[in-house]
Amino acid sequence: MRPAPERRREILDTAAEVFASEGYDATTVRRIADAAGLLAGSLYHHFDSKESMLDEILRAFLDELWARYDAVLAAALGPRETLENLVTESFREIDRHRAAVAIYQKESGHLRRQPRFGYLADSQRRFEDSWLRTLERGVAAGVFRADLDVRLTYRFVRDTVWVAASWYRPGGQHSPEEIARQYLSMVLEGVALGNGHRRTNKE
Repeated sequence: MRPAPERRREILDTAAEVFASEGYDATTVRRIADAAGLLAGSLYHHFDSKESMLDEILRAFLDELWARYDAVLAAALGPRETLENLVTESFREIDRHRAAVAIYQKESGHLRRQPRFGYLADSQRRFEDSWLRTLERGVAAGVFRADLDVRLTYRFVRDTVWVAASWYRPGGQHSPEEIARQYLSMVLEGVALGNGHRRTNKE
């Protein structure tokens, strides 16, 4: 028999996958129990409700995300390096917590209005503030373009990074670091060749 903490972790991983694929409201405790190979009554030996499971899934993801973000922000790097590291850590978190990220993307809008999940709104404010300050520092330092709309840029980066949870699969062809490098290359350098490097059809 598996130790209780290990079995609890397995149940949470299963619940996260079910919530991510079927939606929180549509998921029943019985559905999670079936997916975990348990009777519904047995599941209550580990968790008192599906809300408790969701709470633990989201807190574990956000606690780890912020531990890594805070380490980047405390490192006193330049704004470009800070942006690069925040993006890389974001893709690493998608690799570690893909289902939790997908749940957060789909469900946080209405969950954050519930008292139990009020921390989601607090996390969103911290997230926005951290990215906006990094972009603003870059503009002020002349590292990023002076005409950059930092709020629009933040929204673009936020949405294009985290939507990767909808297609990324851990253990796939590309590591999270490789995806981050490609993403940063497109965001920071663009995808079009400069005029001086434009190819002709003969090349």
